[in-house]
Amino acid sequence: MELALNLAMIVTSFTLMVVILLQSRGAGLGGLTGGEYGGAGYHVRRGVERLLFQVTIVLSVVFFALAILNVVLIG
Repeated sequence: MELALNLAMIVTSFTLMVVILLQSRGAGLGGLTGGEYGGAGYHVRRGVERLLFQVTIVLSVVFFALAILNVVLIG
């Protein structure tokens, strides 16, 4: 049980890092379409950017749940 929980935490954390890095790289692409990303205004997430945002939220919740489970069961 301990090994499976630790492996799940490692996989989740690695996947979360990759998704966050993909989001930060995608932020600079707003200038290609003529929009100012850093200026004042409202930014709507669409397409892949929205999917990455939602995956980040889900992975964060899963990681937090695994961390709590790890403390309760093993710690």
